[in-house]
Amino acid sequence: MDYIFECKNFDPRQILFCGQCFRWTESDGVYSGIVGDKFLRLSKSGDTVTFYNIDETDAVFWQDYFDLDTDYGKIIETLSDDMFLREACKEKSGIRVLRQPPFETLISFIISQNNNIKRITGIISRLCESFGRKKDFGYMFPTAKELDGITAEDLAPLRAGFRAKYIVDAVEKVNSGEVDLDALYDMDSDAAREKLKTIKGVGDKVADCVLLFAYHKIDAFPRDVWIKRATAALYPDGLPECFCGVEGIAQQYLFDYVRTHPELISE
Repeated sequence: MDYIFECKNFDPRQILFCGQCFRWTESDGVYSGIVGDKFLRLSKSGDTVTFYNIDETDAVFWQDYFDLDTDYGKIIETLSDDMFLREACKEKSGIRVLRQPPFETLISFIISQNNNIKRITGIISRLCESFGRKKDFGYMFPTAKELDGITAEDLAPLRAGFRAKYIVDAVEKVNSGEVDLDALYDMDSDAAREKLKTIKGVGDKVADCVLLFAYHKIDAFPRDVWIKRATAALYPDGLPECFCGVEGIAQQYLFDYVRTHPELISE
C-alpha cells in the first residue's frame, strides 16, 4: 500500500542530496533509495508526500528515518533569531536530519574524507555490489559481520585509496566490540566522539557526521571546508546563541545554503 501524509518541512531533494547520505537517486520527481534491508520510492506534491508500496512496519521505519516526529517549523523559528540563518532556513526549509544505520554511516563518512559526492557514491556502490547481499531492488550495504576479515587488498577494486585501511580498522574494531556502535546511543556527544575517534582515520569531522546523521545527536556540529569558511566569515566571534542545542540542524541549513551562495563567504 502507499503511505500518504502531509508534511510542510519536507523536501526530498534538499534532504537526500545535501551531503548526509549517498544511496538515493531521483528520476522524474520520484526518489529511490536503499537503507538497511529496506527499499523506498517516494515523491512529493505540494505538502503531500507519498511513500510507495510499503506496509505498516515499513511506514514506522521510514517515519523514524526521515525524523517525521520532530517539529522542524519550531526549530526554524528558533534559528531565525539569527539574520543569516533566517534566510538560510527560508530557502532550505525542507531539510531534515536523517536517522541512518550507524555502521553504514560510519563507513560512508570514512569514505567521504577528502572526496567529492560523485566519487563517494561510486565507492559506496562498488562496496555494496562487491560485499552486500543482493535483493530484487538492488544491493544492501554490507554489515560489519559480512566484512569480517576484510583486508585493504580485498577492497582494492573499490578504488577507495588510503581510505581502505581505515575501513578495515573500523570493521575490526566494531566486530571485536572495541567500538560498540549500539552503546553510543546512550553516551553524550563528547564521549561518543572520543570513542569513534579510536578508529584510524576518524577525526572530529567524521565523528560528528556519524553522531549527527546516525545517532541524531543534534548538538554535533561537523566542520568541513564549507562550514569552516562560513563560520569564519559570518560568525568570527562564535556561533549565535540560537544554535545552542540544535547545532547540527543549523549546520545543515548553513552548509546547503552557502554551497548554493558561495559569494556570501568569498574573500
